[in-house]
Amino acid sequence: MTNTASDDRRRAMLEHIRRIGRVGVSELAERLQISVETVRRDLKVLDDHGLVSRTHGGAFPTDGARYETSLGLRAGLRVPDKRRIAGAAIQHLGSAQTIFVDEGFTPQLVAKGLTALNRPLTVITPSLGAATILATAEHSTVIQLGGRVREQTRGTVDHWAIDMLSSMVIDLAILGTNGICLQRGLTTPEPAVQALKQRVVQVSARRLLVGISAKFGVTSFCRFADIADCEKIITDNKLTAYEAQRFSELGPEVIRV
Repeated sequence: MTNTASDDRRRAMLEHIRRIGRVGVSELAERLQISVETVRRDLKVLDDHGLVSRTHGGAFPTDGARYETSLGLRAGLRVPDKRRIAGAAIQHLGSAQTIFVDEGFTPQLVAKGLTALNRPLTVITPSLGAATILATAEHSTVIQLGGRVREQTRGTVDHWAIDMLSSMVIDLAILGTNGICLQRGLTTPEPAVQALKQRVVQVSARRLLVGISAKFGVTSFCRFADIADCEKIITDNKLTAYEAQRFSELGPEVIRV
């Protein structure tokens, strides 16, 4: 996008969407003093650049190189898709006895699914939410990674968490990501999260990625894994069969639910 008046308007629109979360077309039109038709055209441009996701009558921000949506916002978006993804993940645990559950809303749904299993599990997680869900599960032992708690996701990071992970041998890591791209692999906007996820990849025997289709084709700031590092990728059926095939050619089984 070149430096024009329309670009300035779109930047103002994007800043407002990121500050507020989900917003409507009419609200944007009133705030920016432009027509509804102009708002819709601008939102299409922002959507094409992967900066927002359009909905019927509005838009919400997407994760990007310098921006990360809050856990609260994620908890209200595409929940049926995320529930199906989490349910499918539970079906692919195999014989794992030690499981890492990542921060993020979809991994929290996985944690909820684990509570229903009638088998002993040790679950390691940086997520305060996932640890709380699993704390009362009859057959689970929960290890909460220590460290600095991130405001956006309520997940722990920094050297305390990484030091704990370094002494572990994990059967299966259930990972989330901000972006997954054929050329750049798995990425996140936050270097501290990158460091933790990299260590998880190193100490886990198997890795399963869970994430909605909107994350595909998105590249964020910090790369933490290659696509080939994943045994399976579970996403929703809005990812086309063609795109799923392209990712599967790099190694993992891509499961659309």
